[in-house]
Amino acid sequence: QVQLEESGGGLVQAGGSLKLTCSASGGVSSLSTMGWYRQAPGKQRELVATVTGHTTKNYADSVKGRFTISRTTNWSAIFLQMNSLKPEDTGVYYCNYRRLTIVSWGQGTQVTVSS
Repeated sequence: QVQLEESGGGLVQAGGSLKLTCSASGGVSSLSTMGWYRQAPGKQRELVATVTGHTTKNYADSVKGRFTISRTTNWSAIFLQMNSLKPEDTGVYYCNYRRLTIVSWGQGTQVTVSS
């Protein structure tokens, strides 16, 4: 079972930046897809960005051009660089790991963007 731990959340003003980190352990596969999801109060969890291998990346339309996902060469961590943050980016950000039938979630990290 892959374990995930997020860090890097916090409070930032609109227009600011944050970098989230998700550390993975427990047998991460190089063929896995890892990513970030977020959940705002009263809303469903939504995809933010995913990365498969090192080069296949997918972003929600709402974050394209502002957020960048990356992962370490040994697949032990992924990052989410968030620039030009907006109040609507506020929510709990969750790290996700998927490989065939194996799915893991982190506990989440709060991101709050003030206007």
